[in-house]
Amino acid sequence: MTQVNTLVITGYGTNCEVECAHAARIAGADTVEIAHFSDLETGRTRLDDFNFLIFPGGFLDGDDLGAAQAAAQRWRHATTADGTPLLNQLKGFFEKGGLIMGICNGFQLLVKLGLLPALDSLYFERQVSLSHNDSARYEDRWCHLKTNDKSPCIFTKGVSSLYIPVRHGEGKLIPKDDSTLQRLVDENLIVFQYADPERLEPTQEYPWNPNGSPLGIAGLTDPSGRVLGLMPHPEAFNHETNHPGWTRGEKDTLGTVLFENAVSHLKNS
Repeated sequence: MTQVNTLVITGYGTNCEVECAHAARIAGADTVEIAHFSDLETGRTRLDDFNFLIFPGGFLDGDDLGAAQAAAQRWRHATTADGTPLLNQLKGFFEKGGLIMGICNGFQLLVKLGLLPALDSLYFERQVSLSHNDSARYEDRWCHLKTNDKSPCIFTKGVSSLYIPVRHGEGKLIPKDDSTLQRLVDENLIVFQYADPERLEPTQEYPWNPNGSPLGIAGLTDPSGRVLGLMPHPEAFNHETNHPGWTRGEKDTLGTVLFENAVSHLKNS
């Protein structure tokens, strides 16, 4: 059985690293470390030592250049202590079969780096982006998500729906063009869609769709199913008492199920 070694990357405004690390631990990961981006640059931490990588949410660089744009440029141009591009480690991590999850700002980063959606397996080529919510304000609310059961995503196996919080100002998916959006549908790379609470069907209606994302897109995967990015925060629902209706006896599937699926896949791969 494979050991699951998880790395949560923090720094430059990220503020959800502790919850993500906790979610990975309770999901059964054997080791969990939190490392600053600078630790990767100096060589104190290497991606080679891990097989589960998490980019948590927060406010990367204050989003001053747009959703995770500055962080994406940092990854593209950073070098390690021996002068090699840091991006080579990330490419190698993925090529060896590692799993990658990006949440909120982490999702924005994966999109800007081109790890998602990777149509035609063109990794590290930007094909979609994320921009300001249609409401023109920061949205902090719980949302219903419908899962695409035809998706290849490893993280969502057996998960039909989730009820987890969003907290972002830039979560609207912007495809390169209409054909790109249609291919996301045709190739089942849309993992999560914002849904109305009664029918649990994808919606454009505010506030059930908090940002106006087309087709209610809340999360994407890549063709391999080993990369997941989503705007809502599954790590924030790690115990039944996190649920806004828990005192009324309301229950839903914990968001940590996504971490559990990842850990299970790696252990049995």
